Amino acid sequence: MEEIITGTESAHVPQQRGESLSETAVRYAEERHWDVFPGTWLVTAGGVQLCSCGEPACAAPGAHPARADWAAQATGSATVARRFWSLQPSASILLPTGRAFDTIEVPESAGFLALARMRRMDLSLGPVTCTPDRRMHFFVLPGAAAKIPDLVRGLGWPPASLDLTALGEGAYVAAPPTRVGSRGAVQWAWRPTPANRWLPDAEELVSPLAYACGRDR
Repeated sequence: MEEIITGTESAHVPQQRGESLSETAVRYAEERHWDVFPGTWLVTAGGVQLCSCGEPACAAPGAHPARADWAAQATGSATVARRFWSLQPSASILLPTGRAFDTIEVPESAGFLALARMRRMDLSLGPVTCTPDRRMHFFVLPGAAAKIPDLVRGLGWPPASLDLTALGEGAYVAAPPTRVGSRGAVQWAWRPTPANRWLPDAEELVSPLAYACGRDR
């Protein structure tokens, strides 16, 4: 998706293609200081890709926690991350929110509209992912999940009226290049670079995001 959003800064960051899940997970821990943990993975049975959890109707095949204690399992150690993925090289890469970052989640259509508006406003942006189910996650400083409802109200919107939520402590996001069943892979709409190592506060992004979600209703 990133070719749609031009002008990103080149850097030695996790690539969307050509790098293994293990290498990418280690880079997230080493270069971004993000906690990571391995999730489920995809298995092929009868020519169909299924989730390793064994649930035929899995809502996020190959892209959810593989164990109940995932929050305690998450690690910022590159050495531990390397060991995790050596045990299961196909495991998805999951990132717990509420630690190094929270994310603001919006529909893809609103997200790209907001992203273009933010660039025109010259706002500082953190990384942004785009998922195969057409959702976008804007990485912001921790604490956004608690702030978002009041911030949205302050802009004149009832929070329940907008498809805009924040993920904080106790939640997680799938990181590129994790694949979600046959739908495709999570991708960077705005890549991690040295320039966006310091994340914006939710207050800086909520106005263009709320505006875009309001138009997208």
